[in-house]
Amino acid sequence: MLKLRCTGRGRGFSRVRGITETVQQIGYSFSWPARVLDRIPAATRVQVIEHRLPFLPGRAGRPPLRIGFASDLHIGPMTSPALLANAFRRLADASVDVLALGGDYVSFEADPDVADRIAALVASVPAPVKLAVLGNHDLWARHEVIERALERGGARVVCNAAVRLAPPHDDVSIVCLDEPWTGNIDADAAFVPIGTPIKIVLVHAPEALPAVVGRGAHLMMCGHTHGGQLATPWGKAPMARRLGRRWPHGLHRIDDLHLFVSRGLGNSILPLRAFAPPDVALLVIE
Repeated sequence: MLKLRCTGRGRGFSRVRGITETVQQIGYSFSWPARVLDRIPAATRVQVIEHRLPFLPGRAGRPPLRIGFASDLHIGPMTSPALLANAFRRLADASVDVLALGGDYVSFEADPDVADRIAALVASVPAPVKLAVLGNHDLWARHEVIERALERGGARVVCNAAVRLAPPHDDVSIVCLDEPWTGNIDADAAFVPIGTPIKIVLVHAPEALPAVVGRGAHLMMCGHTHGGQLATPWGKAPMARRLGRRWPHGLHRIDDLHLFVSRGLGNSILPLRAFAPPDVALLVIE
């Protein structure tokens, strides 16, 4: 079916993009790339990137805060279902306190099968707190279907607002921002009511950085870049856009802010990656 108009609230969906997505869906009929990838063991492996960050003030008996972060699932014909299952199995095994989800759950439209797969993956991680933001692909699709699927999996979808964690981490808030270039970030609304000393930002893309710097955040988690998806052996990410080219993946320090950019899990445009292995993150705040 030809899709010439955005079915969600996202900006920036052009007719050219709609025609391109339609051609892709025809070319990837019956999800043949995902079926092929499922049969290649190397294409179903996922890295767990772990960082320990000393943000929490010392308090006797308080355990570290363990945050599992996954982004860019891109459920659809270009992404291996086995890879996604492996990734969420690794997160489930990590015994995280918070599961943070960084958006782009779909590649194209959100149909009932895709929604069921989102819900099942999110439900498979037994985290006490699950928080989700949306990505550009989600906002170009029927995002309300995606939001309901995330909620069925136990995740709370938050937009331009902060969530304060329960004890023993009640001095930590997670600030969830809208998608920076297709949505509408309102950092003033998200940050103003926060009364906690530790602020962690969850957003889809590095382009949110200008709205976050200077607001006292300790960590910003995002994805969107895919690490370039088709990157180079020397670390360049020519397919990444804007700030994603400067920070295509990994942990970076910008003044007092730590920026973590995930390579994500799924594929977009093409069903392959080069020098940009899919990853999830375990961020241990202590």
